[in-house]
Amino acid sequence: MLLNIWNHIQRQLFPVLEEELGDLTDQDRHFVQVVALVPLGGFLEPYRWQGEGRPPEERAWMAHAYIAKAVYNFPTTRALLDALAARPTLRRLCGWESAGAVPSEATFSRAFAAFAEGQLPQKLHEAMVRTHRGDRLVGHVSRDATAIEGAERPQPKPQPVAAPEVPPRKRGRPRQGEERPVPPPKRLELQPGRSLAENLADLPTACDVGCKRNSQGHQESWIGFKLHLDTIDGDLPVSALLTSASTHDSQAAIPLAQMTAKVMCHLMFGVLALTATQLYKLVV
Repeated sequence: MLLNIWNHIQRQLFPVLEEELGDLTDQDRHFVQVVALVPLGGFLEPYRWQGEGRPPEERAWMAHAYIAKAVYNFPTTRALLDALAARPTLRRLCGWESAGAVPSEATFSRAFAAFAEGQLPQKLHEAMVRTHRGDRLVGHVSRDATAIEGAERPQPKPQPVAAPEVPPRKRGRPRQGEERPVPPPKRLELQPGRSLAENLADLPTACDVGCKRNSQGHQESWIGFKLHLDTIDGDLPVSALLTSASTHDSQAAIPLAQMTAKVMCHLMFGVLALTATQLYKLVV
């Protein structure tokens, strides 16, 4: 299927676009290929005008612009708007004929907030995985995480709930008949029995400080988040999860496995930073 799409783009779509817009750069061609693969279609229906108030700006074109922001590596929305004003080819590929028709930065921000609240990127990614890989048996799934630096100030960690005072006890084994309080279960112990929605709701997502050892063995820290990924053979990402920077990789392993199991069937997986006990619970 992917090969047919690429052939269609190369032989039919590019010649038509170049006849209409002129020569396309390599980045322009890459952008067109990505947009052709993303099934926006019905996923944009909730964001269209519902018949009340002023009709909003065309959300499909704004979604194209945000795809361009990633493809062309624009660091900010302001940089994206400047490029749309200065590059007629890019602007017309997104959908706007004139620079004056491009919405304001505030309108882009409201659209981005609506896309994020409705989880539009996650739905598009899941649909693409199901379409192009969901009907195939995958050999391996590899799981890892990477640091994502954030621009905001790190949030203070929530104060732990004060536990009820417990009278001190002697060290060593309990006496016969002695009952000791059972410690509350940890997150990793609860995750196997929870649904995906419950596990995702339990993971921290606020900006904070993360710390890890790099490949040279040195300790490094950053302010922001951590992106957890499941990738299959060919380095194709099939599941993604964004958490606070301080979240350990093992905390996201089971939710990622649940997300991947929804869209495909695989034989083996490689999990980093999981103990044998945690791996056993994940499999069972």
